[in-house]
Amino acid sequence: MNNSTAIIKVDSLRKVYRIGTEKVVALNSISLSIQKGEFCCLLGTSGSGKSTLLNMMAGLEKPTRGTVKIRGQMISSMSEKRLARFRQDYLGFIFQSYNLLPALTALENVALPLTFKGISRKARERRAEQLLAAVGLSSHAKHKPSQMSGGQQQRVGIARAFAASPSIIFADEPTGNLDSRTTLEVLELMKALARKREQTLVMVTHDNEIARYADRVVRIIDGDIQEIIVQNEAFGVDEQ
Repeated sequence: MNNSTAIIKVDSLRKVYRIGTEKVVALNSISLSIQKGEFCCLLGTSGSGKSTLLNMMAGLEKPTRGTVKIRGQMISSMSEKRLARFRQDYLGFIFQSYNLLPALTALENVALPLTFKGISRKARERRAEQLLAAVGLSSHAKHKPSQMSGGQQQRVGIARAFAASPSIIFADEPTGNLDSRTTLEVLELMKALARKREQTLVMVTHDNEIARYADRVVRIIDGDIQEIIVQNEAFGVDEQ
């Protein structure tokens, strides 16, 4: 698969936090393009700026300077209302802490993003059932989060992220709470689902072994890109 179109384009991105009278530079000046269908990993230690970069790309934080374009639209200058709608239409999220609603079943959690799209209840449930089958949890459709293991909850979280067929999935340390065996299963699952649908997957991790699953690894140290490691030649060109 050779995709030449950048679905995410970051240009001269800088983020400075003010803590009292101090200024903390989280990102210096980052420029990066991510291609349609690419699995890109942002790799770095705690405090490197990798999660800040992901948050900027996802429109969860505003940059101090620089721009973020997704699908050709300048999200870094969007209003909160427009940005919320944009995320709803095009972005999916997978969290380290699963972020499932405890009162809802697995089926209801997966179907939740579709309620904002005017889709009928029957269609929402059918889509949720298909995704739960895809992540191997058909038999857990009526289970609530407290009745499932961590790995099962994360599979539900993955199914939910893919439910509305977003263009891009952002995953922040998605295997951080999982054992090594479940981690590999979850990584393979995320990659397979995204590849099948030609969706872009952007994942943050501090673990070199986890980063091996990505097409490209962007190593971040102290708010700067130290190196970009190509692991799949189809995504070897960083289009600036």
